[in-house]
Amino acid sequence: MWIIICRDTPLEGFKCYLLPLWSSGQLPQRQQGRTGQSFMVASFSLLKKDDGQNTVDVPPVGPMDLPLSLLEMGCSGRFELITHPLPDQPLPPQSTLPHGLPPTSLGLEREVEKQFLQDPAWLPIHDTDFAFQKFLKVTERKVNVDSLLSCTPSPLHSGLSVVRDPTTGMLLDFTEVLLENTGLSAKNSLSLQRQPGPPSESLRGSNTNYPFLPGGMEELTLDQIKTRSEQEEEIDFEKDLLKIPPGLKAGMDFSDKDAKIAKPEVNLMSLLSTLEDIPDLQPEAEEKEDDKAGQEAVKLPRTNSLEDLGIKDAESSRSQTEARKTDKSKPKENPEEKKKWAIPVDILSPCEDFYKRIPNPAFKWPFELDTFQKQAVLRLEAHDSVFVAAHTSAGKTVVAEYAIALSQKHMTRTIYTSPIKALSNQKFRDFKNTFGDVGLLTGDVQLSPESSCLIMTTEILRSMLYNGSEVIRDLEWVIFDEVHYINDAERGVVWEEVLIMLPDHVSIILLSATVPNALEFSEWIGRIKKRHIYVISTMKRPVPLEHYLYTGNSTKTQKEMFLLVDAAGNFLTKGYYTAVDTKKERTSKHAQSFGTKSTPQHTSASQDRAVWLTLLHFLSQRQQTPVVAFTFSRTRCDENARSLDSMDLTTSIEKAEIHSFFQKSLSRLRGGDRQLPQILLMRDLLKRGIAVHHSGILPILKEVIEMLFSRGLVKVLFATETFAMGVNMPARTVVFDSIRKHDGTGFRNLLPGEYIQMAGRAGRRGLDATGTVIILCKSGVHEMGDLHAMMMGKPTVLQSQFRLTYTMILNLLRVEALRVTDMMRRSFSESHRDTQAHEKRISHLKQMLASLPPLETEGQLSDILPYYHTATEMQNTREALQKAILESVSGLKALSVGRVVIVNNKQHLNALGVILQVSNDSVNRTFTALIICEKGNEEVDGKAEDNATFQHLYNTALFIPEGPCSHTVQKLKLQDISAITVKTLKVISDRIIDNYNKRQQPRFRADPPGQAISTATQELLRLAEANPGGVATLDPVNDLQLKSVDVVEGSMRLRVLQDSLRDFNCVHSPTFAEQFARIKERMSVQEELDRLLFLVSDQSLMLLPEYHQRIKVLQSLQYIDSSGAVQLKGRVACQISSHELLLTELLFENVLSPLAPEESAALLSCLVFTQNTQTEPHITSTLKESIDRVLSVAQRIGQLQRECGIAQTAEEFVGQFKFGLTEVVYCWARGMPFAEIALLTDVQEGTVVRCIQRLDEVLKEVRQAARIVGDSVLGSKMEKASLAIRRDIVFTASLYTH
Repeated sequence: MWIIICRDTPLEGFKCYLLPLWSSGQLPQRQQGRTGQSFMVASFSLLKKDDGQNTVDVPPVGPMDLPLSLLEMGCSGRFELITHPLPDQPLPPQSTLPHGLPPTSLGLEREVEKQFLQDPAWLPIHDTDFAFQKFLKVTERKVNVDSLLSCTPSPLHSGLSVVRDPTTGMLLDFTEVLLENTGLSAKNSLSLQRQPGPPSESLRGSNTNYPFLPGGMEELTLDQIKTRSEQEEEIDFEKDLLKIPPGLKAGMDFSDKDAKIAKPEVNLMSLLSTLEDIPDLQPEAEEKEDDKAGQEAVKLPRTNSLEDLGIKDAESSRSQTEARKTDKSKPKENPEEKKKWAIPVDILSPCEDFYKRIPNPAFKWPFELDTFQKQAVLRLEAHDSVFVAAHTSAGKTVVAEYAIALSQKHMTRTIYTSPIKALSNQKFRDFKNTFGDVGLLTGDVQLSPESSCLIMTTEILRSMLYNGSEVIRDLEWVIFDEVHYINDAERGVVWEEVLIMLPDHVSIILLSATVPNALEFSEWIGRIKKRHIYVISTMKRPVPLEHYLYTGNSTKTQKEMFLLVDAAGNFLTKGYYTAVDTKKERTSKHAQSFGTKSTPQHTSASQDRAVWLTLLHFLSQRQQTPVVAFTFSRTRCDENARSLDSMDLTTSIEKAEIHSFFQKSLSRLRGGDRQLPQILLMRDLLKRGIAVHHSGILPILKEVIEMLFSRGLVKVLFATETFAMGVNMPARTVVFDSIRKHDGTGFRNLLPGEYIQMAGRAGRRGLDATGTVIILCKSGVHEMGDLHAMMMGKPTVLQSQFRLTYTMILNLLRVEALRVTDMMRRSFSESHRDTQAHEKRISHLKQMLASLPPLETEGQLSDILPYYHTATEMQNTREALQKAILESVSGLKALSVGRVVIVNNKQHLNALGVILQVSNDSVNRTFTALIICEKGNEEVDGKAEDNATFQHLYNTALFIPEGPCSHTVQKLKLQDISAITVKTLKVISDRIIDNYNKRQQPRFRADPPGQAISTATQELLRLAEANPGGVATLDPVNDLQLKSVDVVEGSMRLRVLQDSLRDFNCVHSPTFAEQFARIKERMSVQEELDRLLFLVSDQSLMLLPEYHQRIKVLQSLQYIDSSGAVQLKGRVACQISSHELLLTELLFENVLSPLAPEESAALLSCLVFTQNTQTEPHITSTLKESIDRVLSVAQRIGQLQRECGIAQTAEEFVGQFKFGLTEVVYCWARGMPFAEIALLTDVQEGTVVRCIQRLDEVLKEVRQAARIVGDSVLGSKMEKASLAIRRDIVFTASLYTH
């Protein structure tokens, strides 16, 4: 039989050789050449023609056939035919290689035997013994016991170190050094000293890895401190420095003296310069960093040598200016004062020495930088963290670009995070063009992940941090773009988690729109990271904005545009009133002609169309395009664009350009997908220069529109708010269709932050002098107050949206060294806790407690502590009662002019007084009263002892003066009045007060008191003498008719306490007053200490109760055990980023197992779809059953959460899962074209695409989870489902990434 050999080589092309089959009689199927090319060996009898029919068998070799053989030439993979073989030799294939030809693959027989007979997996299930005996005969396996003992090699405990000659650097010797911490790995340590994990996990990490130690968390346990390795030893640079090097007699002096300067050479010039300094008294230039040394007059001391003079003076003049400079730069501050982490940078002071300080910058721009950009670049060069808050298009990207360039120069890495995937794609394109070495990581795309700059969404960075990705080791910068997104209720928590989890060596760059509390936010980051954050905030707009009101709606009125806020930012009421008048005039004319009564709130579609046509016509005449029209509803966007069917804004050249770009961009779609109604509609609109941009538009179309817009080919873009979040795509004009929007709960006016963000799209830097912002007044002119608040108001403050998620709790619980409470304590919501200041105060209070004199609690004073507690409780109860009385109507009536009260304060003990006047201030109400007192005790004595012993509590005897009775008029606070008596007196209050005030003047001091005062004083004295044991007082419950539970309980408790006070012995002790004062002092210190200890402890965390509730839920569902160790279910839930409980429960309850791949994809779509739909999906019965099971699992989890105390109701929990897209996803996974599935639902195409893309991420997570559980069948099913949905228009690659 003949054999043909066909080879396809890169050099020679396709060649065939003819040769006889050699003697082994075996036919090799495929042979591997030494150089890696394969060549095919085939016999004639096996060759097939193209038409697929077998050819006729070739007859056996006859005497006439040519004797041929094949010789392989060396390693080059070339063969030569041998046509003259040696006589009497068969024709084997010959080779010049020492080992002959490359081995042929195994014979078919061997392969079958190996696969089907010798593999234990093929043993039958039944009757195993007999099969096993046969199996042993067939296999004759060699027993290899050692294979059972495989274990990973232990790490080397020593390494080699090189010994070099210190002068020449020649290599002299190697010595062995012991290594520490060789056992550290990603599974047991947070340290950066641990060995790297396997390469497959280097990018995303693994969920069994520990994260690296977050920066600012240095709270080590005692064992850790003991076993701290030498590399991590901390040196205190003030106390621990060695002063004398080995072998030297003297060393360095580190004591704090004026900085010494190396001796300058003394020459004539230096002396002259010293003399020049003398008359030079001009003041020092402010804020100059390279200050000329010594501009202060210096007295020349007498010395013996010129040399000394030169040196000393050069030094003293230098050190003086240095001292002065440091005085200038540092405000005089108390060392006790709290350390500020956020440092505001003054952007008004120009950086004149910028190019001197950075002679060769890492990146150069073709334009001159603004001051704030230079300041930021200087900070980056110093490796500091910065927070840059500036308006849209002010040039924040410059800061990011410089950081990326720096990290490329330093050969480190940078991560750029953005809140939105679309933004990541656009940044990827921009940075790729600038730097080249840029990668992209989003949920479904991974491009060149080994690059030095990685662009990703914040969620991915969070999972990399939790999973201990190796990328973090090389990380120098993390750039957070659009940080104001931290206010997002749903995703804001991710930013906080990432900021808390970043290790120490990573510097942070935060870019944000202008926010009022940038300093407070930076202070928080600085405090948790223990590093300074430089805050650079600029309110300047590169292109100032002018805001107009537009009332036109027809050709006649098209010029009705009124300036409301000018470029300088002044609000012009005149423009507002003119707009109101013109609108009124027109509506009144309209009303006369048609007789309508009120102006309608909503305008009809035809009125809208008239307004838009008028406005756009007007703007294009004035060359004010491109225009972005913000409309806060997707349907309105579409309707407005469709209504402009008569408008054409492009030239024929532009039309051609748009057409070719559109065709080229959509060439990657399949034929059917190019005919989607949305694409055809958009093509028509685009040709006329009009476009729509919102979440319902297909992603690829959105990108086409963005690119055409940035080229200036889209003249009018109807967009929703999301367009303002995106990249820098400025327009000439921004139009607001309305200033009200629906925020998910109801309609409200735009917030100043939202308005500024959107209006900031107006004005292209370098093209327009000013940007134009127009607010349409369609039904009527908006309220002036609303407009003013929206345009001139402060943008939204950054607020913490920190909340606990199960994933976060589980991720932190699996690492013993990190506690969830640490995370909570470091969150922005807890940023008001100034733990450091509290700690200082606590240590101070502890010292105070220790220094207080000891208490005597012997003998008579044995019950002094219980007495103190009873007395304070009584005092608190009484205060609460008094507050209740004051807040009640009857209480205020009782405390009116003429009422007799009992007064207790620093000056008086159980003295009677009568109220003369009541202040009107309801918050701090005061009562002016006439009080009786001893002669000579009228004035409040500064040294008067506080009524510290609470004598009035147990001693109800009224004050009766021992000598002549005198009086005083004082303003009393409520706490000074200890009881309201049942008595009232008739008093002429004005006369009493006037007389008393008059007698306070020195001239009239000796005058006798007036008639009214004398009468009142006598009455009070008579009352006191008649009732020495105490006057009857008004009871709050019975007399004042206060029947609330608190008052009734309080007054009963007060009686009990009053009775119990009589039984204490300590009051009779002679040293009682002194001891009680000591106790009071000690207790006040102790109470403050307890309060601060509580504030510093975890118990005061706002989210702590919720944390315990969530832990209870996790324990009930067995995600963690009672000690908090993460179980298998918990490990699975760690893999899943959203709805982790539901998905894990579905996995463990095998809900997904009976379903086909496409059904499981359809079922899981409920996790990513969030809208309500009107259409009812038609689905298979198995899917219906599965949906019921999902809902019952969700109901169970919801109820459990409720039982554990979480606020969300079971209905709310179940309500999050929407099944509106199940049919769509099911049909898509079964291969139905997109045009058809779009007809199955009322959900817009863009939303469908986004849901299917997010579903793919969920399927990947479930696949990972199935792998952890060991369910390979489910894993492969998820992979199939993922493959089924990853096709066509839904997964077209982004235009930005190509």
